[in-house]
Amino acid sequence: MSALPCFYAPETKAHDPRFWILRGVPAPNKELPERADRLLAGLARLGLTTENPHEADREAMRAIHTPEYLDFLENCWEQWQSFPGAGAEVVANLHPQKATQTYPESIVGRAGWHMADTACPVGRDTWQAALRGVDTALAAVGAVTDGARAAYALCRPPGHHADADTAAGHCFLNNSAIAAQALRGRHERVAILDIDVHHGNGTQEIFYERADVLTVSIHASPEAFYPFYVGYAHETGRGAGEGFNLNLPLPQGQGDEDWLAAIAAALERIGEFDPGALVLALGLDAHENDPLRGLSVTTGCFGRAAGLIAAAGLPTVMVQEGGYLSDDLTHNIHAFLGGWIAAV
Repeated sequence: MSALPCFYAPETKAHDPRFWILRGVPAPNKELPERADRLLAGLARLGLTTENPHEADREAMRAIHTPEYLDFLENCWEQWQSFPGAGAEVVANLHPQKATQTYPESIVGRAGWHMADTACPVGRDTWQAALRGVDTALAAVGAVTDGARAAYALCRPPGHHADADTAAGHCFLNNSAIAAQALRGRHERVAILDIDVHHGNGTQEIFYERADVLTVSIHASPEAFYPFYVGYAHETGRGAGEGFNLNLPLPQGQGDEDWLAAIAAALERIGEFDPGALVLALGLDAHENDPLRGLSVTTGCFGRAAGLIAAAGLPTVMVQEGGYLSDDLTHNIHAFLGGWIAAV
């Protein structure tokens, strides 16, 4: 087994979403297959190759997502196509307040129920791509369970905005949460560290009332940044989960030293929790050239961050989350994984 096992399912390139709305204007979707090509180029520069994952057991996925939601994702595209003049993708045009309303039979109503925003249109190949993304994450879990110090999963589509029954922010199945759930089969406690520039709201919601999975997210402060409604420091868990969720929001535009300080604080809390394994939700969109300009982290700093996280000494499953399409993706994944390899 190589020093850093890496996994990627080429079939996920078939997920090629088109629809999005940006500031009220229809715009091209940003979660494009070429993102994977840029990331693979970074791996190649390090001499790393990827293995195509086998189809995984679905138990951990079913433990995270509701049966209604999984049924919706699997079947909604074909049902949508039965409408005269239907678009090529399922896009919701209504969003109910779930706490006070009833689950509908209509596919239009269910689309609204299960889709939080317009960044996650479901196309013909979305369901299979999302399943293969789960397979990729679970292959990395398997490598770590079999003794690898760490493993990297190049998941597409990403997952950390998806909660138990809702797609959001380009995400459908929560790969990081599913990986953590699978690791719980071997470890009494598991931690998730999310360093994507956007708060891992779906992951937080999934584990918010649990004490066996610590969720920590470092992200641009949501007052004026996606996901807006969640990701604040006062959100610490509920019921049995009280004290097992930590949000470390940073003011927009902050750079290397503030970001590294937040990672150090996150690792301190993770050390207190004493997990048997770590899931690293590896977003690369905190970079200074990311189109949304949430934070201003330099490429070199990703390598320094990797060194800090590697020094925690935990078996680590790295699950790829965000990072908009740009040439910097290649440099940033190269810096992070290169920093990790150098540190271990």
